[in-house]
Amino acid sequence: MGVMSETISVCCTACGRRHRYTAPSYPCACGQPVAPALDPEGSASPVTHRAWDEEWITVRCAACGAGSPWPRPELGCPCGTVLCVPVDATAPGRSERAPGSRVPAHRAVPIRTARDAVTAAVLYLRGLGHRDVRRADQRPLSGVGLAAPGIVVQVDPAADPASVRDVECLWLTAMAESARCVYFSLAGYAADARVRADLLDVPLFVLERTGVPRPANASAVALDATAD
Repeated sequence: MGVMSETISVCCTACGRRHRYTAPSYPCACGQPVAPALDPEGSASPVTHRAWDEEWITVRCAACGAGSPWPRPELGCPCGTVLCVPVDATAPGRSERAPGSRVPAHRAVPIRTARDAVTAAVLYLRGLGHRDVRRADQRPLSGVGLAAPGIVVQVDPAADPASVRDVECLWLTAMAESARCVYFSLAGYAADARVRADLLDVPLFVLERTGVPRPANASAVALDATAD
């Protein structure tokens, strides 16, 4: 098996396109964020049918050794194929300093309401250096719009994953204002929304219930790395 990698190249079995894929992290019971170890030498396989037992993989925390079931890594290609991303089953999950820890633990706000989700996003943006965060003048189709000099943000506390339309609308708003954009979602993102975000270079973050946003794609990982 290959060496575990935070981001790997995945080739679509149907159209041959290559995509960069970063596995999302999930909190272990011990508190450490864990992400499955990806296999850069493995091959993706198309998802042709759904079975509950096949939707999960066991990931072992490198910090405490506990093994827990996590959603199987998948990637949606623009051609319509859903790919099962290869995982290195012999390696423990990554539990290094997780991206998204720009919110100090003592300042994190547990998310119980939509207002808490907005607060968590604002704290994270301040950690990235955006001090003057305010409500955006233009309200998004769903969620709450935020803005700071040079950036527009959407915070989506809905129970359903953000859609491709949500991502496209945010990107168009940012283009109109000559700004960059960032999306925060409490329920994650639909597969086609992730694909479109990667094509448009839109950073996607998942808001964990602990109040700490976690990068959900390569653009978000790159943005997180710019923080002081």
